[in-house]
Amino acid sequence: MADNKFEMIFCIVNAGFSGEVMDAAREMGATGGTIIHARGTANKNAEETFKITISPEKDLVMLAVHKDIKDKVMKAIYDKVGLGTNGNGVAFSLPISDEVGIK
Repeated sequence: MADNKFEMIFCIVNAGFSGEVMDAAREMGATGGTIIHARGTANKNAEETFKITISPEKDLVMLAVHKDIKDKVMKAIYDKVGLGTNGNGVAFSLPISDEVGIK
């Protein structure tokens, strides 16, 4: 298995907060990302369990970052737009096993 040098961070935030995600990520060394406008769904049980209101309009921000900065990028994103903020964001990462064109 190849040594994974990069991770893909997926951050889902309320619509309009993708700029704040990118600002936080860039401050920690990320160089860019892809923003997709999306719609979210959830049932009332999820809203009650996590004590959040689900806004259907979402932005999905995808960032390919070097694994050495992944943790600090994710923390910066969460601090700026995580649950408990108006961005109401969540983030997770997955290893990138193969890449072309990422430096």
